[in-house]
Amino acid sequence: MKIKDLKYDNNGLIPAIIEDYKTGKVLMLAYMNKESLRRTIKSGKTCFWSRSRKKYWVKGETSGHIQSVKSIYYDCDMDTLLVKVQSRGPACHTGHRTCFYRKLK
Repeated sequence: MKIKDLKYDNNGLIPAIIEDYKTGKVLMLAYMNKESLRRTIKSGKTCFWSRSRKKYWVKGETSGHIQSVKSIYYDCDMDTLLVKVQSRGPACHTGHRTCFYRKLK
């Protein structure tokens, strides 16, 4: 399977679920395009496309909370990625370990 064979949305993006490789805890969800996925594979650090800022960003480039990639999987429909990482520090910009720290009631 090649990067180009994945199913991207109309904006050229694919959701990437970021998971702690040891615990299996979901840390965050972000979006990648073909180039950010290439950059992730080449560098071994998660790189995403920021939909709001319209630019590439490497997780931890300003905070130091780098995510080192251990493995990348794609789902059966080829339209979602699961990226298993070793995270140095919290994944959420609020300082929480995971972005999913609030429960819907």
